[in-house]
Amino acid sequence: MHLLPFAWLVLGCVFCFCQAAPTNDDDFVTYSEFQVWKITTRSNEENKLVLQMIRHYGFEAWKDSDAISAPIGVLIPPPFLEEMKLKLAATNISYEVEISDLQTAINDENASINVSAITTKMAHKMDWTSYHRLDDIYGYLKYLADTYPKLVRLIDIGTSYEDRPLYVVRISNSSSPDTQPAVWIDAGIHAREWISPAVATYILHQLVEEPTNAGLLLNVDWYIMPIMNPDGYEYTHMKNRLWRKTRSKTSSKKCRGVDANRNFGYQWGGAGSSRDPCAIKFRGANAFSEPETLATSNFITEKSKQIKLYLTLHSFGQVFLLPWGHSVTYPSDYDEMKSLAKNAASKFKRYKYRVGNLAAVLYRASGNSADWAKSIGIDYSYTVELPAKDFLLPASRILPVSQDFFPALEVFAAKVATLKVTYSFPA
Repeated sequence: MHLLPFAWLVLGCVFCFCQAAPTNDDDFVTYSEFQVWKITTRSNEENKLVLQMIRHYGFEAWKDSDAISAPIGVLIPPPFLEEMKLKLAATNISYEVEISDLQTAINDENASINVSAITTKMAHKMDWTSYHRLDDIYGYLKYLADTYPKLVRLIDIGTSYEDRPLYVVRISNSSSPDTQPAVWIDAGIHAREWISPAVATYILHQLVEEPTNAGLLLNVDWYIMPIMNPDGYEYTHMKNRLWRKTRSKTSSKKCRGVDANRNFGYQWGGAGSSRDPCAIKFRGANAFSEPETLATSNFITEKSKQIKLYLTLHSFGQVFLLPWGHSVTYPSDYDEMKSLAKNAASKFKRYKYRVGNLAAVLYRASGNSADWAKSIGIDYSYTVELPAKDFLLPASRILPVSQDFFPALEVFAAKVATLKVTYSFPA
């Protein structure tokens, strides 16, 4: 069936609000009666047909892969539910409804904050039983820096498009910080992936406030950036739970934001990114067009001789992803990188993670941060897709996911501690 031009306009208006601005940018976006389907294909032909349907209707694929056997997760707006059922039935392609009403799932995701607990613990508002707003997270970072000044330094590396500070926490028990090999961890590059900042702040809590983890600080510094995209993160709490991108203005009046994980300056603009400002994977006008990615890259570049392992936290999928993402190609030390990742993944008890090349396991993603980190000489660079169900994870599972993940850092720290920091000085 070919849609008439008017129907295409309707499609654009119905669905583009997921990542384009609403008619009024202050409007609250609801996903009432939207459904998430998991579509399973059995051949290349079926896989191509489903992807053509997704492109034809302008749907968002929440979980896609080049692998035939991998289910494709698709967000279906209410006006197209019946039509999609008929199309899939006609082609004998099976599907199941993972989420029958997306807004209900969103409403149920975050537990009510315990007000009495907040009022009796004035030092900070952080816990890992609910998802927190940016002020709570930044308040916790400042609390750590004020309470543990010999261990923690809060570094302001720049400001976001909407003038929010971009914070990196350095943890070091060395008398000469910045001279030890270091681990970098960032989270929240994609705004809607709430579990990633939650895990990052849990890691901070464990490294700083739990004495039993002091061994992880021996001969290793840590740089942790809990939220790389604070504007987008706040927008997901206030207006649109499923917003992914930054909040910068683009060449399109109706579409804002850049996919920050397609905006890094290695193989920028290639496969798996888009030049369309309304696309969910919009790469930006140029590499590092976003103040968030520019500030982050500048800081990491300055510390690139020290940082030996780069870890960027995302959701969802339960997989360790290795470079390269721009194509199914492999760094010369891929086997060594994979061995370390598999060793780390072996520490997980509750959730099982796969390990593999990003482009081979999932899809191509040019301009991603982990590829860029590897390209500037950081030895070990990984993207981790944490557990979640279609980006939504009940707050009750924050602690189980975080507690399960933390032991993997012992593997990474042990490896990084064996590596040397080498600086070259002008003659």
